[in-house]
Amino acid sequence: MGVRIKTGDTVKVISGSNKGATGKVVKVAPSENKVFVEGLGNRTRHMRASAYRQAGKKDIQVGIDASNVALVIDTKAGTTSRVGYGKDKDGKTVRIARQANNREIK
Repeated sequence: MGVRIKTGDTVKVISGSNKGATGKVVKVAPSENKVFVEGLGNRTRHMRASAYRQAGKKDIQVGIDASNVALVIDTKAGTTSRVGYGKDKDGKTVRIARQANNREIK
């Protein structure tokens, strides 16, 4: 199954060193099952000198595993939910929030 989180969603980290942190999804890498969250996962990479660049440090962002984040469905209360798929009235496939009685996610 693919990643059910999309770019632009607000997510909350539910496990790991950043547990409890909330942020907006910047990028999703479904092949690696990773989610890149704004302000989280920043690391420093030490780069070796080559013919094209000088040696030094470079700031990079590493992804968080998609299983370690949950979709925030109510930003004021901070409630999270698992994400499922269902059909709407027109027969289109839409994302639904399981903890909100299968309410459609906008």
